Amino acid sequence: MAGRITPAEGRYGGRTADERRAERRERFLQAGLDLFGSRDGPGYRAAKVADVSRAAGLSTRQFYEEFRTLEDLLAELHLYVNDAAERAVLATLPQVEHLDDPIERYTRLFRAYAAGITADPRHTRIAFVEIIGVSPRLDRQRLDRRARWIDFLCEQGAAAAARGEIAPGDFRVTATAFIGAVNGLMHDWAVGWVDATLDEIVEELLQMLLARIHTISA
Repeated sequence: MAGRITPAEGRYGGRTADERRAERRERFLQAGLDLFGSRDGPGYRAAKVADVSRAAGLSTRQFYEEFRTLEDLLAELHLYVNDAAERAVLATLPQVEHLDDPIERYTRLFRAYAAGITADPRHTRIAFVEIIGVSPRLDRQRLDRRARWIDFLCEQGAAAAARGEIAPGDFRVTATAFIGAVNGLMHDWAVGWVDATLDEIVEELLQMLLARIHTISA
């Protein structure tokens, strides 16, 4: 019939096709978060498309309408959890830029990062465990995100030096070493190789960072 709007193009149940597709994609993401990131889940390497589809309450056909492979789903989740941590830090930045003490500023920024990346234990496992060694593509994505955090720390160091709070210099080695420590310790804690509470892990990493800042500012 001329002018007829099909359910795929128009509204169905009060929602547009784009809204329904966004909901499906969100359900797959939540299912992937549960299966890949939960301690009692199979993890990325043991999960199947059928498992994710069943957990999402959707079909495998619908999965392939959203993602080409499970790796695509993991890649999107990895970006999602990093974005959450980045938003937490950027939301804190305007609150600390006026502080004269670099120790206090870095403390609050790192605690914001730690809260953002660990608020959901599934985020922690995806960011530091499940992403490791999957493929060259995801290795590049992981290293790209590490590089962004390194750049952020370097920018903060350069800003502190410009204010005369710390000695000027190249902060890239320090930033790279610290981000490496974060990734290594968080990985070992998430897989159970380190017997410590989350608060102890965060405090240990924070003290490493602050000790280095104190040395530079002395």
